[in-house]
Amino acid sequence: MRKEYEEFILNRLKKNKNGLSFNELYKPLSSQLTKKDLDKGLEALGKRGKVINTGRVYILASKSKLVPCKVSRVKKTFGFVRSDEDGTEYFVAGRYLNGALPGDSVMVQLYPGRDDKPEGMVMEITEESFSRFTGNIVCEFGELKVVPDTLSKYAMRIEENSFDLREGDKVLAEVSHRGSSHADHRCSIVMSYGSSLKASVCAMSVLGLNGLTPIFPPEVIAEARAVSDYREISREAPNRLDLRDLPIFTIDSASTKDIDDAISIERTENGYRLGVHIADVSHYVKPKSQLDEEAFSRGTSVYYANRVIPMLPTELSNGICSLNPQEDRLAFSCLMELDNNAEIVGYKFAKSIIRSRVKGVYSELNELLEGYNAKALCEKYAEVIDCLPLMKELADKLKGNRIHRGAPQLSTTESELVIDENDYCIDVRPHESGYTQEMIEDFMLCANCCAARFGAENGLPFVYRVHEDPPEDKLEYLKAGLTELKIPFNFEGGVKPKALSEILEWERGTDRFPVVNNLVLRSMAKAKYSAEPLGHFGLVLEDYAHFTSPIRRYPDLAIHRIMSDFLASGDADELGRRYGKFSGKAADQASATELIALQTERGCEDCYKAEYMKAHLGDVYEGIIVSCVPHGMYVMLDNTCEGLVRIDTLPYPDYFYDEKFTIKRVGPGEEFTVGKRISVQVVKVDVSSGNVDFEYIAE
Repeated sequence: MRKEYEEFILNRLKKNKNGLSFNELYKPLSSQLTKKDLDKGLEALGKRGKVINTGRVYILASKSKLVPCKVSRVKKTFGFVRSDEDGTEYFVAGRYLNGALPGDSVMVQLYPGRDDKPEGMVMEITEESFSRFTGNIVCEFGELKVVPDTLSKYAMRIEENSFDLREGDKVLAEVSHRGSSHADHRCSIVMSYGSSLKASVCAMSVLGLNGLTPIFPPEVIAEARAVSDYREISREAPNRLDLRDLPIFTIDSASTKDIDDAISIERTENGYRLGVHIADVSHYVKPKSQLDEEAFSRGTSVYYANRVIPMLPTELSNGICSLNPQEDRLAFSCLMELDNNAEIVGYKFAKSIIRSRVKGVYSELNELLEGYNAKALCEKYAEVIDCLPLMKELADKLKGNRIHRGAPQLSTTESELVIDENDYCIDVRPHESGYTQEMIEDFMLCANCCAARFGAENGLPFVYRVHEDPPEDKLEYLKAGLTELKIPFNFEGGVKPKALSEILEWERGTDRFPVVNNLVLRSMAKAKYSAEPLGHFGLVLEDYAHFTSPIRRYPDLAIHRIMSDFLASGDADELGRRYGKFSGKAADQASATELIALQTERGCEDCYKAEYMKAHLGDVYEGIIVSCVPHGMYVMLDNTCEGLVRIDTLPYPDYFYDEKFTIKRVGPGEEFTVGKRISVQVVKVDVSSGNVDFEYIAE
C-alpha cells in the first residue's frame, strides 16, 4: 500500500479515537484500492506497531501510555504478558507479540479487546531473555528445521547444530538470532533426545527445558559420600534423645526408597502421645556446603512416571538419611500431646535417634485395618500391630476436627501410570488414596502445625507454608459461576473456608458437583512459601509450615536447620541475624522451584498418557466433560486420560461456547455442560505435545 494511503488511514484514525471498522476505512478508498490491498496494508501497519485491530475496529497505536510488562507465556498463536506494576496478566494476539519470547521485558499498549477486556500489543522489547524451547525436527524443502512445541507455529531455521538429527527427533533448542517476528527467529540445537514418538524421550526434553537432571556434579557426590559415615550415628547417639525402644515405624508406598518420616503412638491418661520422627537431614547437609547449594538450587524432588529427580544424592536420600527398617537413624522428632478430642495441648521438638521396626506399606495396612489379618501380614507387622487400632482412633478424630474447622474437601484426580520394562506406558488408572494415606497426612499435618507454632512463638526467622484468601478477581469468577448455577452464597466481609465447604458438601454426589468443585478450585490462591506467617486458608490454620519431608523439600530442611540451632543455643536474636535474609530467599526459591516441578510433572505425565492412548486410536470410551472453551470441550475418561472434543467436529455447525460452562446450539439441540457424561472416540494423539483429540459419539 502506497505511503499516501497509509498516511490517510493514520490521519482518519487519529481523528476517530474510538476507532473505525474495516468498511468505514475502505469506503473513502474504494475507488483507489481493493479490499485485499487494504487488508494487506492494515496488516503491515499492525506489524509495524502503527495500528491495532481490536477484532471490531482499528485504532491508532500510541506510545504515550505504555505499560511495562514481562512476557509470561507464549503459545503457538497467542501469548500473555504480566504487568510489572500490579501483576495483572493481559492476553496478546499472536500478530501483536512482535517476536517477543517468555521472560522478555516489553512495553505494551492496552486496548479494549473481546468482551471489552483489555488486551495488549507489544510495542517494544526492552530486554531480551535467554529463551530455550523444545520442539520436533521437520524437513522443509530439504532443510531440517525445528517446530517448537508451544513457542510458535512456524518452523524455525537452525543456525548451529552438532548432532546427527533426523526428521521426527525431539530436541532442546535456544533462540540464537532474533527476527522481527516469531517466523524470523533462528535457533541452535542444545540437545537431541531421540524419537518424539516415545513418551520417555519427550519427558527427557521437558526435564531439559526446565534445567532438571538426575545427575549431580562430581563435587556434590563426593561430599555426599564423605558425610555418609554410618559410624557417625553411634558416635552421635549419646547426644540424642534415645527413642529406639519405641515401636516406631514408617508408612509409604511399596516403591518408596527415600523414606523421611516415621510415627509412633501411645495412649496417655488424658488422650494420646503422637510422635512424628523425621530424618535429620540438616545434620548432614550443612550451610554453604556443596550439598546445601545444590539442594537450594533444586528446591524439591521431582517425581514423574516411574522415576525421580532427587533433591539430594541417593547416598543421602536412599541411604543414611532414609529411615530404613531395623537400622539406627538420626532423626528430628516432634512429640505431641493430644487430648481425648484430638486437640494438641502440648508438644516438644528433640534431636533423637530412632530405629524403625518395619517399612509399612499403605495397601497392606489398609488390609489390616479392614480386618484382613493374613498370617504373613500379621507376622510382618508383629512389633507394631497393637498400635494400629489406636492410630485409627486418633486419625478419625483428627479428620473430624478438620471437617469441623470448615476445611473445604475438594476433589482432585491423580493418575497412576504403569510403565513396562521397555519404558512404555501400558496402562493409566486413577490413583486410589486409601485410609492409611489420609491418616499419615493428618499426622504429618499435626507436626507441621507444631513446627509453625514453634517458629512463631519463639520469634524465629522461618519458612512458612501459606495459602492466602482467594484474590478478588477469582472471587468474582466464583460468584458469577454460583449465580449462574443458582446456588445461594453469602460472602459478605470476605469468603470463609466454611462457606465453601458447605457449598461443596451440598452439591457432592450431584451432576453439578464437578462444575462446583472446579469453580472452587479455580477460585483459590496458589499455596506458596513465605518468611511471614500468613496462615493457611485451605486448611483453616493460623500457622503452618513444612517440617516433615527434608529429603524431598528444601523448606523443610531450612526450618530443621533453624530449629536445631535454636534448640542448641536458645538465642533467637542471633538466629535472626544469621538466618533473617536466608529464610526469605529460601521461601522465594522454594515457591519458584515448586512451580517448575509441578509444570514438569504435569508435562511428563501428559506425554505418557498420550503414549498409552495412541495404542487405543479408534477406541470408544465414556468420560465426563471437565471444562468448556471457545474451541471445544475437554473430556476426562474414567482412567484419568483427558482429550479435546473440537467444536467443529460436533454434529452441527452452529454450536457455540456460552462463556460459562456449556457448549450449545443456536437452535434446539443437545447441550454439552461441564459434568455431563458422554461417549467419545480417540481420533488423534500427539505424544510429543501430550495432546489427545476425541470425537463425540452420539448415543
